[in-house]
Amino acid sequence: MSKKHNILDIVNADLCTGCGICISESSGKLKMDWNDHGFLTPKPIGHLNDSDSDAVKVCPFNPQPEENVKDEDNLATIFLNKSKHLDEKIGRYENIYVGYSDKFRSSSSSGGLATYIFEQLLEQNIVQNLFIVKEVNGTYEYQWFSDFKQIKLISKTRYLPVTMENLFKEIDSKEGKVAVSGVACFIKAIRLKQYYHPHYKVKIPFLVGIICGGLKSKFFTDYLAQKAGITSSYRKQDYRIKDPNSTAPDYSFGAFNDEKELKKVRMVEVGDMWGSGLFKSNACDFCDDVTTELADISLGDAWLNPYAQEGLGNSVIVTRSTSADNLIKNGISKGDLSIGELSLNLFKQSQLSSFYHRQDALKYRVDNIRKHKKIIPSVRSKFFTSIPIYFKIVQKHRMIVRKKSLSTWKLTRNKTAFDNLMKPFKTKLQKHTLLYHKIRKIKNILNKLK
Repeated sequence: MSKKHNILDIVNADLCTGCGICISESSGKLKMDWNDHGFLTPKPIGHLNDSDSDAVKVCPFNPQPEENVKDEDNLATIFLNKSKHLDEKIGRYENIYVGYSDKFRSSSSSGGLATYIFEQLLEQNIVQNLFIVKEVNGTYEYQWFSDFKQIKLISKTRYLPVTMENLFKEIDSKEGKVAVSGVACFIKAIRLKQYYHPHYKVKIPFLVGIICGGLKSKFFTDYLAQKAGITSSYRKQDYRIKDPNSTAPDYSFGAFNDEKELKKVRMVEVGDMWGSGLFKSNACDFCDDVTTELADISLGDAWLNPYAQEGLGNSVIVTRSTSADNLIKNGISKGDLSIGELSLNLFKQSQLSSFYHRQDALKYRVDNIRKHKKIIPSVRSKFFTSIPIYFKIVQKHRMIVRKKSLSTWKLTRNKTAFDNLMKPFKTKLQKHTLLYHKIRKIKNILNKLK
């Protein structure tokens, strides 16, 4: 019989993304804290023994889940079983849209749809409280929010580790219902909590999913602040300063230094921070949920022409419950939303690189950790496919860059030294990635000629 894992096994295997839901199942034996690589993870208060396994059951990377909740497909059957459509890659859904909120577009990261949904949930009294990420003393944390008149305070994406540790510590003291926003693994953890404690399905009737390209270490923000010219501490960082006269991908990072000056750097000058895996959590390489399949509504950037050509940004929207779809349709009919329907194929194109990496290459990464006899989280074998050797080489070097970026920043804490030490590893990855794209392009042309 295989060993029964506790939550610290997950942490020690570098498979924790810091959602913090395990804290509510730990009988006071765990707390969230920063680790050496700039991530929030659970740490023990006292001694954990083999009987302290309840925390693992709500972990989105549990290697030994019970059959009913073994993956996103099973959970969606429980929580989203009334959805009209089912797609193997994006899960259950009602409809797919693209566009923006007229009211919140200019002050939001992309099309302002998350802020619009939050406002409507409160204004229509669907929920009375939001548990969302907003500014606290110059940084960002999950906080309670109930005043839709001040909704613009939360209208930006934050690439800083945050935790939902306090959600189930405090939710029972809140009057009324609650909506929560989060990335895929955070939403999955909430669904697991709702499965084991069904009254929270009533208490939390709406989940807003943020389509995620990978969770970043705090080191990511430290690095960007230095690239922007900040040599002191920083605060009130903004990860998506848009240029209305340019394109959506041409945005800047900015933060305030000790002199309260806003310092900025264009992200195109920093280089590829997403495809390279720099500062990314290792656990993200074992998340096969590209589009937050378990949320009531999934929101992301419309990295798709012609929408990406608009500097103010557009959102892709996947509604997965009737209540979510009604919010969007009512917004369109009232003239609040400049939104149209988007085909399934075009939506998939907007997230194509994530599908290639997180689903198509999943088997390669699972085989890699199995070879080293490490803990393997429960993933969906339906995505297992053999990838060509040139894509395996890209995956290998991406994993090297990801891991090396964390250890190098921990060692240097200096942008110049970091860039110099990382250059040979990034160069190898770029070279193999370019070759991979060229080969794939040639193969596509040859397939069309057949």
